[in-house]
Amino acid sequence: MNMSKFTVEETNLICIYNTGTRTGLLSELSQMRNHLEQDEIELLELSQSVIDKVTAMSNGEFDSIVAELIADFEG
Repeated sequence: MNMSKFTVEETNLICIYNTGTRTGLLSELSQMRNHLEQDEIELLELSQSVIDKVTAMSNGEFDSIVAELIADFEG
């Protein structure tokens, strides 16, 4: 899996909530979802999409994607 699997919005969400580990990101996203209101459907769906994709990855895949994100951001 590479960054093209993620939309720009998903990538932004990963950047905002990334703690440096796959499990940390999943934890942060889950906590954020607990604070959303019922009418925040787009953010609920977006965060669930990221959770589903990241859950399906290995830690190694996640680490390589984060490295790509950082390179893109700094480049």
